[in-house]
Amino acid sequence: MNMSLSKLLLATTIAAALGTAVPATAPAKSPAAKSATAAKVTVDSKVKSQFDALTKEWYEQSMLLSPINATQQGDHRYDDRIDDLSAAGRNKGLAFSRNLLARLDKLPLNKLSREDQVDALILKNDLRSNIFSSETLQSWAWDPQIYSGIAGSAIYGLMARDYAPIEQRMQSAITRIGLIPQILQQARENLDPARVPKTHAETVARQNQGLLDLIDNYITPNMESLNAADQARMNDAVAKLKVAVDEHQKWLDGTLVPNAKGDFRLGAKLYDQKLKYSLNSELSRQEIGRRAEAEMTRVRKDMYSIAQKVLKDRKDLYLGSKPSEAQQQKAIEAALELAYADKPAREDLVPFARQTLQEATDFVRTHNLVTMPEAPVEIILMPKFQQGFSVAYADSPGPLDKGQKTFYAVSPIPEEWTDTQVDSFLREYNKRMIHLLSIHEAMPGHYLEGAFSARNPSLIRAVNRSGLFAEGWAVYTEDMMRKAGYLNNDPLFHLMQLKFYLRTISNSILDQGVHVNNWTREQAMDLMTRRAFQQEREAAGKWVRAQLSSTQLPTYFVGVQEQYDMRRAAEKAWGKNFKLKEYHDKVLSYGAPAPRFVRELMLGEPIR
Repeated sequence: MNMSLSKLLLATTIAAALGTAVPATAPAKSPAAKSATAAKVTVDSKVKSQFDALTKEWYEQSMLLSPINATQQGDHRYDDRIDDLSAAGRNKGLAFSRNLLARLDKLPLNKLSREDQVDALILKNDLRSNIFSSETLQSWAWDPQIYSGIAGSAIYGLMARDYAPIEQRMQSAITRIGLIPQILQQARENLDPARVPKTHAETVARQNQGLLDLIDNYITPNMESLNAADQARMNDAVAKLKVAVDEHQKWLDGTLVPNAKGDFRLGAKLYDQKLKYSLNSELSRQEIGRRAEAEMTRVRKDMYSIAQKVLKDRKDLYLGSKPSEAQQQKAIEAALELAYADKPAREDLVPFARQTLQEATDFVRTHNLVTMPEAPVEIILMPKFQQGFSVAYADSPGPLDKGQKTFYAVSPIPEEWTDTQVDSFLREYNKRMIHLLSIHEAMPGHYLEGAFSARNPSLIRAVNRSGLFAEGWAVYTEDMMRKAGYLNNDPLFHLMQLKFYLRTISNSILDQGVHVNNWTREQAMDLMTRRAFQQEREAAGKWVRAQLSSTQLPTYFVGVQEQYDMRRAAEKAWGKNFKLKEYHDKVLSYGAPAPRFVRELMLGEPIR
C-alpha cells in the first residue's frame, strides 16, 4: 500500500468516526433492530459536534504521543518517530488525558446517539485508565517490559506487513533504529531497581537480544532495497544499536537483575482499580471469584461424565454416579491420558497448527456459522522479543491497514528444554488441544473477530478494541464449534475443550490468588495442575505470566460469561427468529466494544 492511499484511508476512517460517512459494510439487519427501535434518542447537533471535535482531538494527539502505536493502528504519518518515555513525555500525556477527560465529563451524553454514547463511555474509561496507570500504578517505574516491548515494536511494526513499498519502510526503519537507544536509556533513567520485581527483570534480560534478532530477520534481508548512501546510514544506525543493546544488557545483568527487589503482587486496592479499567465490566472481583469457583465445579462434573463413557471398560477405576473427589480426579486424569498420547512431534508443532487452521476454516465455511472475512491469515514463529509471555497469540493488522495479514504466532519450543520438559509441553499441546488453539486464536476466534471489528466505522472502538470482548468471543467459539460438530463430536475433543475452558476459569482464580491473596507458587501450581489438569510446563509458564501481568488473565472468563449471557438474552428476545449465523454477524458488527455495550446496542437496553 502506498502512503497516499494510506492517508486517504485514514481520512475516510476519521470522517466515518465523526459521523460524516456511513460504514463501508453495513451491519446485517436482524430482529434486534425491532427492539433497538424503542430505545432511539433525540440527538442534539451541538453536543454531537462537540463530541466529534473531542474525538478528533483525542485521536490526533494520541497518535502524536505514541507514534509506535500509530504504526500498529495503521496510521503511518509518524513511522519515523518513536515514543517519548521520559518524565517530560509522560507528563505531557498525563496533562492531555486530564484535560480531555474534564471536557468530556461536561458533555450531556444522553443527547448523543446510542452509538456515540458507547464511544464516549469507552473513551472515558480509556482516559481514566491512562491517568491511573501513570499517576497511581506507575508502571513506568517498575515494569521494564514497557520499554522492551516498545523498542521491539518500533521495528516489528514497520517491517512485519507490506503496507507500503519496502524502500519506504526501510527509510523509516533507519530513523527508528537510530532512536531506539533513546528508549533503552530512558528505561535506565525511569526504572527503580528496588521496585522492579525479579521475574520482570529476568524476563527482559532474556528478551533484550531479541532486538538484534529483528535486525537479522527483517532489516538485513532487505538491505538491497536501499541505495549505497542509505545502506551506509542503516549500517551506522545498526552498529550504534548493537552497542546500545550490549550496554543495556550489561545494565540488566549487572544492575537491574541483582537489585530487583520489587513485589509483583498489586494488592487488593490497586488490583480492584486496575480490574475496573481493564475489563470495563460491571462484575466485581468477588463476583468473578464466586462464578469461577461454581463453573470449576460444574465443568469437572461434566468431564467426569465423559470419563465414565470413554473408560467404561476400565475395571480399576471407580466410574459410578457418586465419586469422591479423589475418584473423580483419578478418572478424569485417566481419560485425559488418552488425548495426551496423541501429540505431534517436536518439529511438527507449527505444521500441525497450520493444518488445524485449514480444517477449522473449512468447517466454519461449510456449516455457515458466520460470514467469512477476506483478509488473509498466516502462521508464523513468534518473534523472540515477544516470547516468554504466552504460547500463541493472534496479531491482527491495525484497523487502518486494510487487506493486511493477521499473524497467528506460535512460540517455538525452547532449545534448552530437556526431553522431559518437551514431552510435558506436547502432552498439554496435544493434537486436539492444537485444534482448540487454532479455533481460539484464528478461526473463528481472534482472527475472524479482528477482521470484523476493523469494518466498524468507530475510530474509538478500533483503537480501543476491548480485550474482554476479544477474549470472550474466542473462548465462546471453542464451545460453539464443538456443539456444531467439529471433529465429528469426538468425546476426547469435548474433554479437551472442557479442559481448555478450565484453563479460562482457573486464569481468573489464579490472577486474584496471586495479586490479592498472596498465593505461593505451590498454591498456584496446585490450582493449575490438580484442579485444572494442566501439565507442569504449561502451569509453570502461567505462574510466570501471572507475575508479569495483572487483570489480563480474567478477561477470558469474564468475557465468555458475558458472551453466554448475551446469547441467552438474544435467543429469548428473538425467539423463533433466532438464527446462529445472523446472531454471530450482528454481534461482530459493533466493532468489539466491551460485551455489555454490544448487548445494550443489539437488544435496545439502556446504555450504562
